[in-house]
Amino acid sequence: MGKFRLLLAKQGAEQFLTDEGIDTLPVDPFAIAESRDIIVQGKPPEVEGVSGMLHRYGNTFGIMYATSIASPGFQRFSVSHELGHYFLPGHIDHVLPVDGVHVSRAGFVTENSYELEADHFAAGLLMPRKPFKKALADRVPDLSVIREMAELCDTSLTATAIRVAELSDAAVAVILSTGTTVDYCFRSDAMKSLPKLDWVHKDSPVPVGTPTSRLAADVGRVRAGGVIEDEIDIRDWFGGTQRAFVSAESIGLGNYGKVLTILSSPHIGREDEPSDEQEEADLIDSWKPKFRR
Repeated sequence: MGKFRLLLAKQGAEQFLTDEGIDTLPVDPFAIAESRDIIVQGKPPEVEGVSGMLHRYGNTFGIMYATSIASPGFQRFSVSHELGHYFLPGHIDHVLPVDGVHVSRAGFVTENSYELEADHFAAGLLMPRKPFKKALADRVPDLSVIREMAELCDTSLTATAIRVAELSDAAVAVILSTGTTVDYCFRSDAMKSLPKLDWVHKDSPVPVGTPTSRLAADVGRVRAGGVIEDEIDIRDWFGGTQRAFVSAESIGLGNYGKVLTILSSPHIGREDEPSDEQEEADLIDSWKPKFRR
């Protein structure tokens, strides 16, 4: 049911765009907020630790977003996350039932179901399936392609990489890490097709000797946005029984202090079989949520 609700959140955002007649990239979350008389402001950069806030005073709402991370893409995602709380059915009643402030940590960094739904709403709003897949086409999503998609959607590299892993037909894995530990990992269906892979969980160790670990060992290079590229055996990260070489590209995310790693291959899992996500998405394709207007 958790996965189903996340799909609903993404599809809900896409349905909202359809209802509003928005069908081109990039999507402007600030304009969407303005259309609902929601005041949006950046919060002082010295206020750290949260991505955004949703304020409520009666039926008047406002959004504040973090400026401590100087990434327009992250800021747009944070505003879209708060719009998720505003639009998704049941969210306001749960996160902000009375006047006050709801504090968010956007970016797939929490296991709270309401925050994750708002994250997936934000992904669907800024990177809707149809135009995103059309732009992605059949390309193998290496770092250069993900950068191109991020520029097209005006989204952060991390959020774009995650959406690529969700929608690409090619084999790709996206790993965010801090130091020697993993924050999270997303894999495309094609990448999952390799037999008996291990699942990389939050707080799993970063494999020694990989581009990820080599880059993480140089904090200055991480903060400077340095990149290390190599070809590695997929088993270095995911174990399994089948040897397969993939392109491994790791990039430092500046003052964020994290490393984003992209593993990609044009050869793994090219069978044209429907993914579990697509089958579930087809099941609920006609579902049209009733949004706050």
